[in-house]
Amino acid sequence: MAIERTFSIIKPDAVERGLIADILKMITDSGLKIVGMKMLHMDKAKAEGFYAVHKERPFFGELVDYMISGPVVVSCLEGEDAIASYRKLMGATNPAEAEEGTIRKAFGVNLQNNSCHGSDGPDTAKTEVAYFFNEDELVG
Repeated sequence: MAIERTFSIIKPDAVERGLIADILKMITDSGLKIVGMKMLHMDKAKAEGFYAVHKERPFFGELVDYMISGPVVVSCLEGEDAIASYRKLMGATNPAEAEEGTIRKAFGVNLQNNSCHGSDGPDTAKTEVAYFFNEDELVG
């Protein structure tokens, strides 16, 4: 296993419900290190650009509207096998199917309001981190 970086979003539903600290604690307790983090409120263009891979999907507009509905916390995480580790910590996309002890099981409301996002592979992680962070904004 290698040290790698991955990307995380604490989504608007979790921010609105005051869950930032709880989710960050789960992340750091899992052994992942936060090497970059910021809170922001995406505008429509930023959200459409981030989710461009889903542009042709029927849920694209609803996804963009949700992601611009309130602030989010974006972060770059680093650690041993960080991508797989964070995906396991997040749990299944649908909170009803997520395992106990995962972020989505603990805090997710439904398929859309599932509290967090994480990169699904090395190329995606690199692209997603670069979308929100300049290299000089990352430490570690």
